[in-house]
Amino acid sequence: MPTTSLKTDLYELTMIQAARDAGVADRQCVFEVFTRSLPEGRRYGVFAGIGRILDALESFRFEAEDLDFLRSTGQFTEDVLAYLADYRFEGNIDAYAEGELFFPGSPVVRVEGTFEQCVLLETLVLSILNHDSAIASVGSRMIQAAAGRPCIEMGSRRVHENAAVAASRAAAIVGFSSTSNLEAGRTYGIPVVGTSAHAFTLVFDTEAEAFQAQVNSLGAHTSLLVDTFDISAAVESAVAIAGPDLGAVRIDSGALGETAREVRAQLDALGATRTSITATSDLDEYRVFALRDSPVDSYGIGTRLVTGGDHPAQGFVFKLVERENLSGEMEAVAKKSAQKATVGGSKRAYRVRGAKGEACAELVLADNQGDQPSQAPGSRPLLTRLVERGEVLDSRSQWERIEAARSVHERALDELALADPHIRTGQDGDVALPVVHSLEELACLRNAKKR
Repeated sequence: MPTTSLKTDLYELTMIQAARDAGVADRQCVFEVFTRSLPEGRRYGVFAGIGRILDALESFRFEAEDLDFLRSTGQFTEDVLAYLADYRFEGNIDAYAEGELFFPGSPVVRVEGTFEQCVLLETLVLSILNHDSAIASVGSRMIQAAAGRPCIEMGSRRVHENAAVAASRAAAIVGFSSTSNLEAGRTYGIPVVGTSAHAFTLVFDTEAEAFQAQVNSLGAHTSLLVDTFDISAAVESAVAIAGPDLGAVRIDSGALGETAREVRAQLDALGATRTSITATSDLDEYRVFALRDSPVDSYGIGTRLVTGGDHPAQGFVFKLVERENLSGEMEAVAKKSAQKATVGGSKRAYRVRGAKGEACAELVLADNQGDQPSQAPGSRPLLTRLVERGEVLDSRSQWERIEAARSVHERALDELALADPHIRTGQDGDVALPVVHSLEELACLRNAKKR
């Protein structure tokens, strides 16, 4: 596997060099990943990408050619290069489960180790989490808007080739049933689907010839694209060729709701009552929601999914919150910058639930506050140890990770929907859960809800 070490910002290496020169590089540190806000209108975020980080961590090595490049810059001492040559992350990583919901201030990842061990991972961690969580967050809204109808990820042609594979994985975590991307199928075990585009129809002398060729090749249960010319004529031809067992027709243009109703009526009149309708054409969660009352059976979603729905980065940051002092004790540290202040100290996070299992709040406590969650019945911990002293603890297959993440996501949404059924629409609103930082805050919140 190619190394991932140079997919890194220069300043991480210059910080290590200066810290080594100053004698502080080996100080024990705690870094946390969080986001200060959600995109406007987004009610929750979905944590995704930690599985890819675990894979990337195992290949985070500086090989000879990597070191030669760094040496050629003239910026690094041989001492630093020797350190990098032997680099292996030897610390701990705790994180939310993939598929879990997060909110502003949620400490979704905690990285523990020496300064030089941890700071080197900043870009690796953020580049993956910001991308994958952005896809998962908008994808979850689309799945909710679809109200149980299958969604297909088909955005490969709209993003970088490697981003396309990662986007397929993130979409699968939140419930997309399949992907058009072959590499995503091979790497992650995601079901792969696809039949034909308009070019296939146009290469034939007639539309009927194209349909016949596709049916001959793929069988009557295939999906035929019916909007190249005249939709009504295409549907009639499709049923005549494939028979009543025609699997599906795909509509990729026009007024999708109105067209779907017309096509449904035509299919039923022709006896193709089991033939389903797939809608594509630049769909987002709003258009999917608008099609709820239309006879659309499934959706193919591309650009608006794989670009994060106009929010391509989730806004995660990687901040030092605790470090070893001169006495060898751990002490909290924090930025005080205007509008970018951070909360110092290592933290624990819990999802607080009510008597019916509904999510009520996210409780984030400093480690030095003792076992307070025992006083908040129904709360469940959100952080899990994934890397222990450099060893990745998650030995599941790629598809097993995705399946587990799906279950986590469904449970988290169920908890949220018990408190707020509107969450199932996938539409805009206020942030769904408050984040509180003490039991006193939690008590005030509960009292306010009772009034």
